Amino acid sequence: MNAAAITGPLTLPSASAPAERRGIERDGVRLLVTNRARSTHTHAHFYDFAEFLREGDLLVVNDSATLPAALRARRSDGTELNLHVATAIDRRLWIAEPRGAATPGEVLQLPGSGRATVLAPLDPQAPRLWFTLFDLPAAMYAYLMEHGAPIRYGYVTEVFPLSDYQTIFAREPGSAEMPSAARPFTPGVLRTLRRHGVGIATITLHCGVSSFEAPERPTIERYSVPPETAELVNRVRRAGGRVVAAGTTVLRALESSVHDGISVASQGWTDLIIDERYRLQTADALLTGFHHSAATHQWILRAFADTTALEGAYREAAAAGYYQHEFGDVHLIV
Repeated sequence: MNAAAITGPLTLPSASAPAERRGIERDGVRLLVTNRARSTHTHAHFYDFAEFLREGDLLVVNDSATLPAALRARRSDGTELNLHVATAIDRRLWIAEPRGAATPGEVLQLPGSGRATVLAPLDPQAPRLWFTLFDLPAAMYAYLMEHGAPIRYGYVTEVFPLSDYQTIFAREPGSAEMPSAARPFTPGVLRTLRRHGVGIATITLHCGVSSFEAPERPTIERYSVPPETAELVNRVRRAGGRVVAAGTTVLRALESSVHDGISVASQGWTDLIIDERYRLQTADALLTGFHHSAATHQWILRAFADTTALEGAYREAAAAGYYQHEFGDVHLIV
């Protein structure tokens, strides 16, 4: 599968720091609203978010909390690399990303007398993520809290605390990277949504690692859609309201938990691929960040909007100086 990338002069600058470190509030980031029916793009700020929803709509958010999932590792020859801990398979076996070439069976030394044995690539055709066996002095989450750091890429030039990588909804530890579409939510925005008659429900999807180096198929991720959320989704849609997914992670969880067009409670692993050929069954609108034109996030956006609408939105954002990536601005497609 190779969905077409957005083309044209659409490079957005990368946000190198959280909004609060740039002198604005979390909910002060820019918000671009794309209305598909009207073919319009409206510029706002995130504190205006409720103005674009209606009474009876349902906002679904991800309550996964971000782990300090980056570890410094040392090879047998003494060279160092970052090891990004991505997805739990069981207590000791995880999917991880060595930020450098890896060899099957290679043993990496970790802080605090830990070890990681790189076993085999998840996808031999794209050997970036590896099944990795960990031998640690403590359980993984406790170990990461002591020795790990939040994953950051080259456009983030400073070290920020883990709290900067958490959303207001974070409750269940497990994400290697922040479910960042929900980062701008604040207590004030939530109060305004409730005054507007917008409901809020949660799912859990533990995000793996992303990469902006090449388009790759999204990997398996662990998720849970509780019964109360499935019931609310069905009730709102029957009543003519809209279900708004706060992020591609929410969308993936909801769409992985459908039976005969009805939202159901479920939990487990999802390998669902959503692209322009996919027929959405649960969500009517999507809140998302701005992503690199080659990223697989763009596949998911094409389930909501066609190429013309998306290219128009990104041209609007580029002309107005919007920022991309996890600390950047956001895009609502309705």
